[in-house]
Parts: sequence; structure tokens; C-alpha cells
Amino acid sequence: MTIRNRAAATLIGAALVVLPWLGLPPTAPVSPLRPAAAEQSQKVLRLGAIPDQKPEKLNRIYPLVADELSRQLGVKVVYVPVVDYAAAVSAFRTGALDLVWFGGLTGVQARLQKPGAKVIAQRDIDVAFRTIFIASTRSGLKPVNSLQGLTQLKGKRFTFGSEISTSGRLMPQYFLSQAGVKLSDFAGGAPGFSGSHDATIALVQSGAYDAGAVNEQVWRSSLHDGKANRAKVIAIWKSPGYPDYHWIAQPDLDSRFGKGFTSRVQKAILSWRSSDPTQKQILSLFGAQQFTGANAAAYERIETVGRQIGKIR
Repeated sequence: MTIRNRAAATLIGAALVVLPWLGLPPTAPVSPLRPAAAEQSQKVLRLGAIPDQKPEKLNRIYPLVADELSRQLGVKVVYVPVVDYAAAVSAFRTGALDLVWFGGLTGVQARLQKPGAKVIAQRDIDVAFRTIFIASTRSGLKPVNSLQGLTQLKGKRFTFGSEISTSGRLMPQYFLSQAGVKLSDFAGGAPGFSGSHDATIALVQSGAYDAGAVNEQVWRSSLHDGKANRAKVIAIWKSPGYPDYHWIAQPDLDSRFGKGFTSRVQKAILSWRSSDPTQKQILSLFGAQQFTGANAAAYERIETVGRQIGKIR
């Protein structure tokens, strides 16, 4: 045997020793990922949500949702956080997110930017969701029983939540306009924008703003958790109901994950019940008894108001 042949034999022998140590059979190719495995690795359902509350709360809810959907659907599901409401809409438009928990306005925006996107579910409480107008107890503002009572907000320091929040900006602005209160009527000639419902409550409670608008669910949760102190912040008016949060899926899920996959996602979400410990925890974090079916037509009013205030063009 020549020196060259002996060297080759030595290298092959070493490979046969090393490959089993790596967990590969001696005959396994040392080439890049096989096509079948590469195709499977791409089947990841990317889950997102508008950041309407503090990150720590979102990071409790959505990894649980991802794990439960992964178990039910048999595919890998990952939660991908976004920085703000607009980023959630943008990520859905570009296809970076496959299934997103949107508010009423962001959901309409997302569907208009991604034709064929499907509304698949909402919570039982989203059929008639409500906004709570809150006030600092130091502001002198009092609870009112009618829409017209909102006129007392004129000249006050007022904050919305996110600029494109349905319950924290869109519908509150609509109700204010119905009461004859313009944005220029607030102290300083304009309202503030806190960015989230949690932040609105904290700012009003601290006295940084006299009043603000938050969604009813976060308000009740803050009272229950003791984060909202009734000695410092109170509810002054509760709005009529309107449709709000809902799940929206990309239009191409069936082509990527298999025929009927979108329907399977919907059935999985609609199947969640409090009799299952994990699903009970998810429903509790969402503040719901269960999820129900939803359709795009229910959000036509949101689209109309969105166009009226210039958030949809």
C-alpha cells in the first residue's frame, strides 16, 4: 500500500469512529441538510399579538398559546414579540407572522393590507367590548351616566393608549366626538398617547394626566391585582359595546401546512375549555370563558370609524 493510500485509509477509519460519537450511522452523508428535513424545518407557525399590555404579561400568555397550539396541531409554533401595534400589522403584511391576535382597528388594517386574510375567532367578551374612561381623584372629575357628561373633560389633561388601539383610542375618540369634545379641547390643545392600557392607568393614577381611556378588561384586572388604587383613580364612564379583539390568519396557511390547516387552527382555538388545566390558564389570562367564531363583517363599524378619524385610508 502506498503512503497516499495508507493516509486515506487512516482518515476513513477516523471518520467511522467520530460519526457514531455524533449520533450518525457510518453511512450517513456528511452533506448539507437533506431536502425532506429542510422542508420540515420550515413548517413553523409564527404567532404574534399587539403589545397592548406590559411585556411580562404578554410573555405569560403567548408562549402558553404557542405550546398548546403546537400540541393540538402537530407543528412547531413559536411566539414572536413585536415592539408596537404598527409593527404587528407590518409583520403580518410581510408574512413574518402567520397568526396574530389583533384589536379591532389593527385587524381591519391587517386584512386591508393582506387580501385573503381570515378572521377565525374572538373571545366571548369581544362581541360587545367596552372602553372605560378613568380619572385621577385629584382632577375634580366625577362619574357620569350619559355620553354628554364627557364634556367635563374639556380643558383637562387627557391621554389615550396606543394611537391605533381600538379600545384605547379609536372608539374613545368616536365617543368624545359624539359628545362634542374635540381633541383640541384638551389641555395643551392635544391629548397624550401612553402606548398601552397599563401605562394609561399608571399615568392617570399618578396625576400626570387628569383622565384617560382604557379597555374594560385591563381596568378590571388592574383593580383585582391592586395596581389601580380606587383612592387615586376612578372610572367615570363606561361606553356602549363594540366588536374588538380577534385572531387573524394568513391566507396561505393551507398551501404551506396542508389542506384544511386554517380550519384546524380555528377548531383548536374554539375547543379550549376550562376543564383542561392548560386551556383554563390560557382562557383566564385572556379574561374569557371561551373563544367563539368571528367574521370580517362584524368589524365594518370599526372600519367606518377608522376612516372617519383618518386611521384607515
